[in-house]
Amino acid sequence: MKPAHLRVEPVDIDVGCDVVFLNPHDAERLGIVAGSRVSVVCGGRGLGALAAVNPSVEAGKAAISRGLLKKLDECSSVEVYPLDLPPSFDAFKRRLEGKKLDAGDYKRFISDIVSGFYDDAQIAAFLVSQLHHKLSEEELGYLIRAMVETGEVVSFGEPVYDEHSIGGVPGNSKVALLVVPTVASKGLLIPKTSSRAITSPAGTADTMEVLARVTFSAEEIHEMALKARGLIVWGGALNLAPADDIFVRIERRIGIDPPAQMVASILAKKLAMSVSRLVIDIPVGRGAKVEDEKEATSLASMFLSQASRLGVTMRVALTFGGEPIGFAVGPALEAQEALETLIKGDGPPGLIEKACSLAGLVFELGGVAPRGRGYSLACELLRSGAAYSKFREIIEVQEGDPDVKPDDIRLASRQFTLESPRDGVVTSIDNVAITLAAKAAGAPDDKSAGIKLHVKTGYRVRKGDPLLTIYASNDARLHEAIRIIEEYNAVMIEGVIVKLLP
Repeated sequence: MKPAHLRVEPVDIDVGCDVVFLNPHDAERLGIVAGSRVSVVCGGRGLGALAAVNPSVEAGKAAISRGLLKKLDECSSVEVYPLDLPPSFDAFKRRLEGKKLDAGDYKRFISDIVSGFYDDAQIAAFLVSQLHHKLSEEELGYLIRAMVETGEVVSFGEPVYDEHSIGGVPGNSKVALLVVPTVASKGLLIPKTSSRAITSPAGTADTMEVLARVTFSAEEIHEMALKARGLIVWGGALNLAPADDIFVRIERRIGIDPPAQMVASILAKKLAMSVSRLVIDIPVGRGAKVEDEKEATSLASMFLSQASRLGVTMRVALTFGGEPIGFAVGPALEAQEALETLIKGDGPPGLIEKACSLAGLVFELGGVAPRGRGYSLACELLRSGAAYSKFREIIEVQEGDPDVKPDDIRLASRQFTLESPRDGVVTSIDNVAITLAAKAAGAPDDKSAGIKLHVKTGYRVRKGDPLLTIYASNDARLHEAIRIIEEYNAVMIEGVIVKLLP
């Protein structure tokens, strides 16, 4: 049956995916079932969407979600077809079976994902398949290039630098808020596009959003970056490697982050921003994404191999990830801690050490400091206030308040402080427990929620001393976070002899 043109009616609804609503009679005539995938065609271009049936939609019309309508260039009429299998479905099936795909297969597959021809379940199957059938080096390269080629590329006409952590350690998102202004204060161009949290209580974009706007167009980012020399923005609002935004959304829902896909995600976004010099941070430790040095070295080799293929100069740092970075976990708390550190030029030793080390490696890649001397230069820029001065510029160009102070940042109203049950020494702080509890408290969606630690491993405590404080916006979330902290025994206290008598 020849499909009729349906007049477009925009609908302000966000269900996390592109949707087209049809009148029941039109749906029946077109052979479309509610909940199925359809191809919505305008001007010869088709995009996939979820079909919904609603009798309130006038016959002869298609009510289309704003996001989908924008992708269709605000067209006034569309044709809607049932979509049984995406054009690249054969390649998708072969990948699930563990068979290798070529460059053309990946280009078609990624293009179909971006066009909306695969549903979330199918994309999740592709991601999970990587845990059982690892991508070869060649395949990973094909995947990265396909992800870049299906989106825009922002060019700056000069070398672009960046630092990126694979994350997985609570409190890690704030490190970039120190690294970026430190690097930019020496004139190197570092327009950092960051993701929101996937499995952690805060992503860098979540934390920066407490202080400034993070959603901009590619044109705005280009102009702002050249002006301030540094930015911390959300990459998901751009058409840069758009398949990655789809993958990240689904990874977050199913709680996985396959190593090869992680490498593809990071490098595709960096290539789309024309990054040519990159420092990768791999935290290693109990409860981190990577728990031992052997696994970390393997992942580092994967990054370095692909960087070599793609023309990116890279250094990889394996950093300590055995406990949270600094004392704050959650967007608002981390933004507060980062701001305090920049203003004072000093802060938690682990945070300072990590930020200066990573910024120093960027300086060495850029020839600003000789090998082995970047760390001391970064620390001096932090101590002198140069990094804070540059951070104020970055906040202002991103439409935030450059005069914001740590006490201006709102924290959740419900609080609970865990106290030490005995005298002793803190022997461990469980990354997993802290992550789960901070998320249970509401982070990262509730930016004011999270956990503030009062101790670190090695601290000596007395019975009744505060160990950590949980922040939540309601009692239900607070009680669930408390339950997790207590069940996991998040902060381990071991007894020691504090006084010896004859």
